[in-house]
Amino acid sequence: MKIQVTFEKDQSIKEVSVEGNTVLDLLNHLAINPETVLVVKNNEVITEHEILSENDCLELLSVISGG
Repeated sequence: MKIQVTFEKDQSIKEVSVEGNTVLDLLNHLAINPETVLVVKNNEVITEHEILSENDCLELLSVISGG
């Protein structure tokens, strides 16, 4: 399945082929820790268990924390 991913951190856009069908499968494929990003689809934050569809467009937003 092909997914378009926009990386907020460096403003790049990549088309990614993923074998699984969930956000967690995508993040694992990209070697991204799910605790370090928010995944946005259609202007809504989605969970790592959300089922993805062919040609979905997602945005990965970096989580920033500090004290």
